[in-house]
Amino acid sequence: MQNWYLQNGKDSDIVISSRIRFARNLEEVPFPTKYTKEQAKRILEKVKEIVPSIGYGLKYIDLNNLDDITKVSLVEKHIISPEFAMDKKKNGAMLLNDEENICIMINEEDHLHIQVFASGLELDNLKNLAIELDEKLDKLVTYATHEKYGYLTSCPTNVGTAMRASVMVHLPALTMTGNIGKIFNIVNGFGMNIRGIYGEGTQSQGDIYQISNKQSLGITENDIIKNLNIIIEKVMEQERMARKYLAKNSTDLEDRVYRAYGTLAYATKLSSDECKKLLSLVKLGTDLGIIKELNDTKVSKLYLYNQPANLQKYVGKPLDGCEREIKRPEVIKEIIQS
Repeated sequence: MQNWYLQNGKDSDIVISSRIRFARNLEEVPFPTKYTKEQAKRILEKVKEIVPSIGYGLKYIDLNNLDDITKVSLVEKHIISPEFAMDKKKNGAMLLNDEENICIMINEEDHLHIQVFASGLELDNLKNLAIELDEKLDKLVTYATHEKYGYLTSCPTNVGTAMRASVMVHLPALTMTGNIGKIFNIVNGFGMNIRGIYGEGTQSQGDIYQISNKQSLGITENDIIKNLNIIIEKVMEQERMARKYLAKNSTDLEDRVYRAYGTLAYATKLSSDECKKLLSLVKLGTDLGIIKELNDTKVSKLYLYNQPANLQKYVGKPLDGCEREIKRPEVIKEIIQS
């Protein structure tokens, strides 16, 4: 079965992916900020023991058994966080299924981060899957909870439902028309976060932004999803209006899009950053039907295998920075011509 990040979902012209994450901690063990190495190991052993009872085809993977390229490739797919991949204490492990649409990080900021992913806008279905997983785990371990505050977490902003719902959006037209600032105001006005592609403290790359809920205390999971869906609908409406405006001057837009495609298709050396900028225009051109040579699946592959670690996974060997810049256009040509 094809991995979720190479599939096309609902509204995938703008919404690249959706994710639901539950933060959970086990009772009677200090949070990862305070626990000892022995206590961390105890959590790993407990989770390893219950894996067969969880199901979903999940496999236990010790982070220490993965090479750096593999760990970074998972970060690039947004399956694990950069901080977790570079775990200095070496206490981390995860449960991952073959499709990679379910990942439970163990000993990240909290004891457990239950995550589910999908291509396109799929918040409601993902919420149901995450709750199903959570309820299964709740029967196998004892969570740290408080009668008044709900689920207890390392970070106070996650207390309550401890649910973070996030959506990755591609907003090139709003950027090109100079209206991206208005979107930031709209999102912030609704009590949501808008950040770069790796979350807090990161920058947008290739006009891609992550929108997620701020509040998790005093609000239900259903309300979080409902509010996020409302804001995403507004953002999509604004981006589509901006695309229609750009399409009025079709010659200029087509020229810009095909220049990007030409560089991507015929360059002999490309950096990852330059490639992301070109891909933003190429995805826009493909979604608007200007570029006929590509389809959604090829665009998804170009996004994935442009990235340093996944490029090396595709090639099957480690490459230094200069080698990657030469190999990247070769891989791009292969994908375009496939």
